[in-house]
Amino acid sequence: MSSARGNAASPVNPGVKAKEVLVIKLSALGDFVLALGAMRAVREFHPSARITLLTTPPFEEFAKTCPYFDVVETDGRPEGLKGTNALLSRLRRAKYDIVYDFQTSGRTKNYCSVLSRGGKAPLWSGHHEKAAFFHDNPARASMHSIDRLAEQLEVAGVAPQGRWLGKSGPFPDLGWVRPKLGDPPRLSPAYFGIQKPYMLLIPGASEHREAKRWPIENYAELAKRIADLGITPVVIGGKAESAIAQELMKREPRVKSLVTRTDLFQIVTLAETAVFVVGNDTGPMHMATLAGAPGIALFALTESNPDHSAPRGPKTVIVNSAPTLKELSVDDVWQSVRALGILPTGSSLSTG
Repeated sequence: MSSARGNAASPVNPGVKAKEVLVIKLSALGDFVLALGAMRAVREFHPSARITLLTTPPFEEFAKTCPYFDVVETDGRPEGLKGTNALLSRLRRAKYDIVYDFQTSGRTKNYCSVLSRGGKAPLWSGHHEKAAFFHDNPARASMHSIDRLAEQLEVAGVAPQGRWLGKSGPFPDLGWVRPKLGDPPRLSPAYFGIQKPYMLLIPGASEHREAKRWPIENYAELAKRIADLGITPVVIGGKAESAIAQELMKREPRVKSLVTRTDLFQIVTLAETAVFVVGNDTGPMHMATLAGAPGIALFALTESNPDHSAPRGPKTVIVNSAPTLKELSVDDVWQSVRALGILPTGSSLSTG
């Protein structure tokens, strides 16, 4: 494991004495959600500090509701020199005791370099040679996001007895969503006219990454098998998934579409009461399994490595993978759905 600079002058995390703490996480949705466990660990380690999150606009509402932050700033990716200088000036004036860089990109490394020049620089946790808590593990790029963040926290001294062991790791918990919002009607499936039992289909993937898109006819056949068991297939996603949802409903009329209709909070609460979820390697898929839905995650091995980014959750998550998703059959995925052990009695009969 990586460690802080091993000498007598090694820096010490201020812990409960910290007054100002900065957490940096700019994107993307899946990575942001996977970092929530590490964010909670920072909150618990600095209980009296004012903790600021530096992020980007898509996560503003979600982050402001999250109980781990006192301040949310969304100009983490400023445009132009003027915006960058304004951001860096504000970060200097804040006089942070410690910064947790959970983005560890070239951009945030530059922020570290600038803030370390002149005056009293904040302690920095991240992947930068000048960081007080330098996570220099050469294998960090091949680690799952949750495991990598756990090790980064260990280097900074943020871990029970110095180590995150097994299930004690900084696992994201989305259980705060419903109580923080007061459990309004819009968090209920009935708000969308959805009756239980239902499951979620998350077919999203970039249009230019064809290998990551499971064919529409496969989703339609899977939806038919699910609907035949009395479980309503519900499609969620953004504007890019509108055409997919329309085609799915055309091929299987029992499919319901909530595409473009759900915010991040509603994805969480829909997943909490879904029988299961099937989806591509996307941010909403991560949210759904972390919220408690058993899941089948579809991975194109030519595009991404499930060892690095497979969805995790408190219930079973099975990864189905192939070099490209068009090589993954409906029968392969159906077998995994049955292996979850959550289908109604008699579901092991016909496969369509």
